[in-house]
Amino acid sequence: MLNRRRVLAASSLASTSLLASWSALAQEKKNSIVIALTLEPPGLDPTANAASSIAEIVQYNLFETLTKINSDGSVSPLLAESWEVGSDLKTFTFKLRKGVRFHNGEPFNAETVKFSFERAAAEKSTNKDRRNFTGLRVQVVDPYTVTIVNEDVDPDFLFVLGQATSIIVEPKSAATNATQPVGTGPYLVGRWSKGASVTLNAWKDFRAARDIQIQRATFRFIPDPAAQVAALMAGDVDCFPRVSPRSIAQFKSNPRFEVLVSGSRAKTIMAMNNARKPLSDVRVRRAIAAAIDRKAVIDGAAEGYGVPIGSYYVPTAFGYVDTTGVNPYDLAKAKALLAEAGVKLPLTLTMTLPPAPYARQGGEVIAAQLAKIGIQVKLQNVEWAQWLSGTYGNKNYDLTIISHVEPFDLGNFAKPDYYWGYQSQAFNTLYDQIKRAPRPADRARLLGDAQRLIAQESVHAFLYQPQWVTVAKKGLRGLWKDMPVFVNDLSSLSWA
Repeated sequence: MLNRRRVLAASSLASTSLLASWSALAQEKKNSIVIALTLEPPGLDPTANAASSIAEIVQYNLFETLTKINSDGSVSPLLAESWEVGSDLKTFTFKLRKGVRFHNGEPFNAETVKFSFERAAAEKSTNKDRRNFTGLRVQVVDPYTVTIVNEDVDPDFLFVLGQATSIIVEPKSAATNATQPVGTGPYLVGRWSKGASVTLNAWKDFRAARDIQIQRATFRFIPDPAAQVAALMAGDVDCFPRVSPRSIAQFKSNPRFEVLVSGSRAKTIMAMNNARKPLSDVRVRRAIAAAIDRKAVIDGAAEGYGVPIGSYYVPTAFGYVDTTGVNPYDLAKAKALLAEAGVKLPLTLTMTLPPAPYARQGGEVIAAQLAKIGIQVKLQNVEWAQWLSGTYGNKNYDLTIISHVEPFDLGNFAKPDYYWGYQSQAFNTLYDQIKRAPRPADRARLLGDAQRLIAQESVHAFLYQPQWVTVAKKGLRGLWKDMPVFVNDLSSLSWA
């Protein structure tokens, strides 16, 4: 027979066991994540290499910027707490966040801002956006106040300062950031297994360490579309931003997953080497553009997740004009242009393709289309590092398919040594006018003129604005709805 003392003891024991179980469950709340990416970065310093895959890992995680770009494209304070814009619209005074340190213990202050931007503008700088910094004059007002004077009026300047090429670096460690990154962000590199993954660990000394929910993040590199699907279905991957859209239907109908379709500022193009014959002839470039059915490319390369473009600009951008009618799909016109240019058929060209599925699949579609006008395309598949060094670096290619993801990179057409080999004084003049136009109406008009010019000159075959697809396990919170820049902001993520 149970007495009162035994009942109380049993009740106490049960309560203790229940509390222990709840405690164990609380401790087991998931605080890590595995994110898959299509491409492995060539290094971890976004100021040293043009690959957007670098920012996918490091921006806002390892390195920080004065401003932060949000998923809706707005800009908010990050390393700068606030700023004032002068009446000339060229002078910006930033109040910097105090108490911030780099991973190596060195302090963040106005001197590091000055160093970072002057380094980006230096003659030997490898920063792909060096042009953005050469016109800046940085003045240290006091340890936590810096004034930046831009030689041009740039309405997008605060956005530009939030991009990966504008990271603030620590002077003593800047030279080795590609392999041993030192920033002010909430994470440190734990391990980089070349060819497989990069693991980031939460930095316990981060100024807001208590707010960071994800303590460990592993980025796996999976370029093959079939392997991407398999990894998600097997549960080996928690989230795949910008996954190949193949087989998306099976994820939409699976209650284990969430599927987000995001807008972008990216431009997928078939770039042509304008410095090589016969591509130096605008009639040949126009013929190639006229032989490409953009809708078929979008269906074949992006499973329909794209919007046709006729120039290097997207419908969601300020000043956009529709140029898809400048070089419409017209096989008869394409053949006539080749004949007018005196091209002897068949013409053989090589198309160099990076490993991204949209490029490989798009290459097959376009090669079949160009064959209809007598152009034989040899498809050459290369790894990402080879594309960066051979195609982008050494300009060794005829044709290539690539997505340029930066929002404000129309100025690439004004770069004299850019890998496209395009030279146009008319465009250079237009672009200078765009940079100096203070009135939005004038700027929009000039942007339209620039879009029409590069469409008429058929600098490339402009294909489509991609729509990015993200597949994630249900319960992952904080994923970006839209993607104005290529980042995976780990500080915003948590598990339900």
